[in-house]
Amino acid sequence: MPSAPDSPLPLPTLDDLDVENRRVFVRVDFNVPLKGTEVRDDSRIRATLPTIQRLRERGARLILASHLGRPDGAPDPKYSMEPVGARLAELLDCEVRLPDEVVGDGVTKLVLDTRAQQIVLLENLRFHPGETKNDPGFAQALASLCEAYVNDAFGASHRAHASVVGVPRLIGARAAGLLLAAETSALGRVVHRPEHPFVMIIGGAKVSDKLPVLIATLDRLRAGDSILIGGAMANTFLAARGVELGASLQEPDRLTDCRSLLTRAEARDIRVLLPGDLRVGRGLKADAARVVRVADDVVDPAEMALDIGPDTETRFAAAIRGAKMVFWNGPMGLFENPLFAGGTLAIARAVGDCPGFTVVGGGDSVAAIQDSGAADRIDHISTGGGASLEMIEGQTLPGVEALLTPLGRSN
Repeated sequence: MPSAPDSPLPLPTLDDLDVENRRVFVRVDFNVPLKGTEVRDDSRIRATLPTIQRLRERGARLILASHLGRPDGAPDPKYSMEPVGARLAELLDCEVRLPDEVVGDGVTKLVLDTRAQQIVLLENLRFHPGETKNDPGFAQALASLCEAYVNDAFGASHRAHASVVGVPRLIGARAAGLLLAAETSALGRVVHRPEHPFVMIIGGAKVSDKLPVLIATLDRLRAGDSILIGGAMANTFLAARGVELGASLQEPDRLTDCRSLLTRAEARDIRVLLPGDLRVGRGLKADAARVVRVADDVVDPAEMALDIGPDTETRFAAAIRGAKMVFWNGPMGLFENPLFAGGTLAIARAVGDCPGFTVVGGGDSVAAIQDSGAADRIDHISTGGGASLEMIEGQTLPGVEALLTPLGRSN
């Protein structure tokens, strides 16, 4: 994947499209968690409502398309879009028509019969093997349904799939949806116009998952900026400094990488803050927690570091309060267990209190922002997950690049 340009190119917008009484294919990210036949969390559906409503107000005939889960290129009833369509209909208070296949004569007839402001939600794109393979024939079948294309699926835009890159390269009238535009604007600001002091907060399980974004960000930082590391990935950094952490999750094959990053940061006077105290417990199902100090307490061989400790919360919060820009991705501990959620929630409150420009991404980080009551004080909450990290790393997302590629070109 190519690196991003020095400054982001302007994307075509909804205002650039003539959509009145035209069939508009909207790639959305409705890959939502289900509980039985009901949507358990409709956040991703709600996130694209402004785009859908704007297009309906302008008289578009809407064809919405998304993947859901991993059905491996064949129909699977448990991954049907039917629950999603039902929830969307409730949120919009209108009919959402759902064909029983992705493409075919029945789908074409339903789409052609659609009138202005009406909505067709295609069946799960990944029911067809051509979606993940970016098959030209499947892309052409989807493109034949529409007269204009909108990508509002930022969370899927790092995938070179047929609906994400194949279709827009066949449709001259194309644009970014409001969600995609907001995501690329906020994340582009972090990458191309960082403000200092800059604080990056990184958590989660594995150093290997976040190392590329750490290295890329380090190259953009200045003296006085900070990287705050929590979660299980902090264990590997602590181990690189010789700390014994009992049964804590670690990646021994990444110790050299961690040492290298710490050395490079120190040479440039960039602070890397690691936990000075930890909440530990006996295994991932621990029902009790105790606080240990990294410098002088001993972690029992049967114990695991499962959250940052209270002193670390205070130290991290002080760094965040002084920032002019903050990017946070990943929890500080085992967030799903209330005993080890305190560190993540403390960081959420600190980011909410930061007067600088703040961006938060990643499922647990976003959940903590919501649970802490800080959501309305965050400048941008990303829906992107992996797409957010790739963009912060400095990569150009295939779905974004496709909106800028001249018609008919494959790259």
